[in-house]
Amino acid sequence: MDSKLRTITKAITWQVLGLLTTSALAWLHTGSITTALSFALTTAASGLAFFVLHERLWARVRWGIGGGRV
Repeated sequence: MDSKLRTITKAITWQVLGLLTTSALAWLHTGSITTALSFALTTAASGLAFFVLHERLWARVRWGIGGGRV
């Protein structure tokens, strides 16, 4: 199992990679670095928010937890 620091570092580097990729693609499509960065930051923030919401909703679902039954 990874240490907490390793997990946090991996999450940050993954997020940075996503921001760079999204920024580059948006820049290619729009020709504007400002628009590209705005788009990338917006998608990163919404992705984080929806991930947290998704996890919190799944935390309420008891299916597949314990008991060995699917």
